[in-house]
Amino acid sequence: MASAMPGRDDVFLPGGQLCMECISEPAHKVLCEALKLARTTRWDSVRSPHIFMGLLAVPDPGVRTWGERLGADLGRLLAQFQELFHQDEGDQEALLVLNREFLSDNVIRLLREAYARALDHRRCNVTPMDLLITLLTASNSIVAECFDRIGVTPAKLTELAVLAEQQSGQR
Repeated sequence: MASAMPGRDDVFLPGGQLCMECISEPAHKVLCEALKLARTTRWDSVRSPHIFMGLLAVPDPGVRTWGERLGADLGRLLAQFQELFHQDEGDQEALLVLNREFLSDNVIRLLREAYARALDHRRCNVTPMDLLITLLTASNSIVAECFDRIGVTPAKLTELAVLAEQQSGQR
């Protein structure tokens, strides 16, 4: 576990770049994958479903445990979300980087709330489980809504994620 040192005020630097000291290496991989998936699905900004797809594409032990508890095949779930959020129109070569201007308002809020969650848990950087749990508990989460439509409530998704986080020792 990272030392409980005081955190920055914001996960973004003054110029809009993401502060890499505030993001764990596994979470950084998730965000890089989300960038690729935003391009692949032809979006000109990274949206919250892309963060979820990034979590599925490069799952850490906590995300894998969450998937097992959910009884989901993460690869299949990723393919379903890619299909659901694919746009026929759009630039597959769009310039996207980890900077505020290329992130939706929901993703900016998600990253800030995930960072606050990490600090609340006495960690100085965001983990993939911070991203997942924050994504599932966000108000008006399109990802949670997709599960809710098939009968899996956001509360159940979150409960399974917290249990997975505890089981994987990431708390």
